[in-house]
Amino acid sequence: MNRSSPRPERVRTNALGTDEMAKPLLNFFAWELTPEQQLLQQTVRTFVEDEALPLIPACFEAGRFPQELVPRLGELGLLGPSIPVNGPPADALSAGLIALELERGDSALRSFASVQGSLVMFPIWRYGSEEQRQRYLPGLARGTLIACFGLTEPDHGSEPSAMETRAIRTTDGWVLTGTKMWVTNAPIADLALIWARVEEDGQSTVRGFLVEADAPGYRVNPISHKLSLRASATGEIVLEECRVPAEAILPGARGMRGPLSCLTEARFGIAFGTVGAAMACYEAALDYSRVRVQWGRPIAGFQLTQAKLADALEGITQGQLLAFQLARLKDAGRLTPAQVSLAKRANCAMALNVARAMRSILGGNGILLDYPIFRHLVNLDIFFNY
Repeated sequence: MNRSSPRPERVRTNALGTDEMAKPLLNFFAWELTPEQQLLQQTVRTFVEDEALPLIPACFEAGRFPQELVPRLGELGLLGPSIPVNGPPADALSAGLIALELERGDSALRSFASVQGSLVMFPIWRYGSEEQRQRYLPGLARGTLIACFGLTEPDHGSEPSAMETRAIRTTDGWVLTGTKMWVTNAPIADLALIWARVEEDGQSTVRGFLVEADAPGYRVNPISHKLSLRASATGEIVLEECRVPAEAILPGARGMRGPLSCLTEARFGIAFGTVGAAMACYEAALDYSRVRVQWGRPIAGFQLTQAKLADALEGITQGQLLAFQLARLKDAGRLTPAQVSLAKRANCAMALNVARAMRSILGGNGILLDYPIFRHLVNLDIFFNY
């Protein structure tokens, strides 16, 4: 592995591109974004560049989530921006731009914000009681409370309707028994939204329960030795006759429509976030190709490298257009879950292809944490089937 080539300095950008080859990235958004959206995107990018990226490589290597960034995420209004907590909600494109820029840093940042906002704040706002909204939403928006979403189980990863976790009504509340797996934020969460089967009117249905981390019978086992999402905190939640009060149940969520609507919200963010990851890989490879000299000239001067960069830029531009159309449909109230899922799938595939091609431009250096590409590549791989 040849490390003789110097690491290029980070290129400060004020939009989506780095040079003439990236102008399509810049031009597409420049004529559509309002001044407020442009400022928001630049604010998130500056936060990621100046505060998050200096921490991310070491956190990824150590398998640690940079929890010290959470207060800043809350301070900047990046947690649940679509939820009207302290003011009017952000439009869909603004929320998408936040996801894009956070994942341009690392999937762990976007995943944390997505779980906090789309998977917990959203169902509390839509399906919760007014008392639940007042109790939890302000702290979740500020980042003083951290939440997780317990749906997936060890034996039912892609079939949540087959969940085995049960909730039994008692005289003063509920008793939950079961196990949830691959729960983002679980090791650091103060609050868990647990989906469980209950018997109501002689029928089995799915209900959501807000379980505080100090509830009797609630236990978290952190998942370690991950090769993807290493900068994200992931855990297994074990519920051993976990007792919660009667008011812990989300009154407005019955059946699988509740958790699936949350996943649709999260997948909207992934459709944007994966574009951000692809952009980071493209920008890193473009910078590297200018300073890496082989056969007497920078490798950016060879057509094979140029073809890889052009193909990547084409995919990124298409992904941006697709994500932007999702936001327009969402704001118009016409977006369907199928459209979100297919767009997320398409952009994940695009970003994976871009990451693989950009890593090849760096050769052996492409697997080093000195560069972001391989980190994004292994992160993206997990989201393709999510």
